[in-house]
Amino acid sequence: MRQGMLRKTGDLNPMGRRLSASGLSAWRFLRRWPVFPILVLAVLIVAGVAAPWIAPNDPIDQSLPLRSARPFYQDDSPYMLGGDHVGRDVMSRVIHGARVSLAVMAVALSAGLVIGTALGLLAGYSGGVVDELITRAVDVWLGFPFLLLALVVAIVIGASFQVVMALMVLLAWSPFVRNVRADVLVLKESDYVALARISGASTTRILLRHILPGTVGTITVIASLSVGGLILAEATLSFLGAGIPSPTPSWGNMVAEGRDYLQSAWWTSTFPGVALFLTVMSLNFLGDWLRDRLDPRLRQLD
Repeated sequence: MRQGMLRKTGDLNPMGRRLSASGLSAWRFLRRWPVFPILVLAVLIVAGVAAPWIAPNDPIDQSLPLRSARPFYQDDSPYMLGGDHVGRDVMSRVIHGARVSLAVMAVALSAGLVIGTALGLLAGYSGGVVDELITRAVDVWLGFPFLLLALVVAIVIGASFQVVMALMVLLAWSPFVRNVRADVLVLKESDYVALARISGASTTRILLRHILPGTVGTITVIASLSVGGLILAEATLSFLGAGIPSPTPSWGNMVAEGRDYLQSAWWTSTFPGVALFLTVMSLNFLGDWLRDRLDPRLRQLD
């Protein structure tokens, strides 16, 4: 039987061998590089930046005759992905909703990264009382019910874009502190840090020039993995009515607005939900790939 299999393999024509080799090379390339996540995130960035130019209609323009209009492949509808319960174009709202996700990625993650990294550096290098205070503050914050805080803030202050961004910053900083602190505890005992300290380098210079570069890999991985959670948190707040207020398009409030029409107009919630799913999944895959590439112990090249 083995000889027969070998004979069949040897009987492959040159074209078949080339196709097999090409398929194997393509498979290895797809395993080595996060092609699909990068494509999804590229579409997200293009849609968010160029939304006013590529969206076919105004995302808040209502047309009552087109209420719950079916997608183009089910009916002769002017809306490609259908209309919602007040006649707004679902596709245009999904495209403009990407801008909210980009804002969460840019504003909340940047602020959380700076605050969390700074506290992690300070806690790990200083030790003692400073380390204890920062670590216990992180423990207390992680044990606090964030959704309850967000709902109380939305009720007392009112839901707005600025309030949502501030809440996202509060949610974003804590994952960085513990991981950066753990790296600093190891790096500060290194010989090159001891030599810098003996040569008279200031604490700020040691932290920024000698220790911070050693934590860049950890910071990058935590940032990539945290973005998906932040986008989901914003969508959850919008779904609960404590996030981006209507009629501003957000994937979370689009899903919430369409939940009462799932039987008659399922597309009003499905398409923004699919966009949210693909974005978060791509960010998680990209974070896993970065972790594997930046950590030699987890590197998978085969």
